[in-house]
Amino acid sequence: MEKEIPSRLTTLGHPQRLAIFRLLMRRYPDRMPAGEIAGALDLKASTLSTYLSALMQAGLVTQERAGTSLLYTVDMSAVQQTFDYLMLDCCRGRPDLCLPAATSPQTGHTAMTARKYNVLFICTGNSARSIFAESILRDRASDRFNVYSAGTRPQSDLNPFAVEVLQSKGHDTAHLRAKNTSEFTGPCAPQMDFVFTVCNQAANEECPAWDGQPISGHWGMPDPVKAEGTDAEKSLAFHQAYGALKRRIEAFTALPIETLDRIALQHAVDDIASQAQEDTQ
Repeated sequence: MEKEIPSRLTTLGHPQRLAIFRLLMRRYPDRMPAGEIAGALDLKASTLSTYLSALMQAGLVTQERAGTSLLYTVDMSAVQQTFDYLMLDCCRGRPDLCLPAATSPQTGHTAMTARKYNVLFICTGNSARSIFAESILRDRASDRFNVYSAGTRPQSDLNPFAVEVLQSKGHDTAHLRAKNTSEFTGPCAPQMDFVFTVCNQAANEECPAWDGQPISGHWGMPDPVKAEGTDAEKSLAFHQAYGALKRRIEAFTALPIETLDRIALQHAVDDIASQAQEDTQ
């Protein structure tokens, strides 16, 4: 441990290696292909390979082969081990010194209060997947959740195939519109309890930390807007995206939120994300 921690800190001291690590942390528990990492961070393949090798050597990142692709993810046990070491050694176990100012020392072990929770679904265009998620959760559990959706770069109009699918499922689409994430930041915005990204591109982007440190999750899935073929084939892609989100939201609403502390709840949300990833492979 005495050698591992300095090695990990040295490895993360390089700006681009740190950028890779941060991206993989945002996408956890996803396993990202090298090509997607390179594209998200604008890195050459050879350069990325060198940086990933250093992160793996430090024990921070793991590699897995899936067919002809190499997939990467953070080694969360090593990350937690590193944080624990820093807390115990550098901070002498004093969370009042080392935790962020906005975080109570007891936050991680305190159950969520029984109230109505604010949930935000984020995508890039806010024209299909995040709109699906907003509609499904609102119609399924509006008594428990205030539900919102937004895009990092929203389209001007909702995708017509998405609207058609929602209407065929009995959702009211009259109030739906594409919104920018900026509507949900600032002093007048509702403080989120949960923030979910539902497309990889949105999860890859650098976003500011949300006020209140909400539970976060990534439910990435193929973009139905990019589906090609006949109208029937395109419509099928939207129905499949709707179905995938419905299963994840059903799993989410089944969680006993009021009885779980933040750490247990985050693990439960991560488990849904892991299952979601398996469903799309």
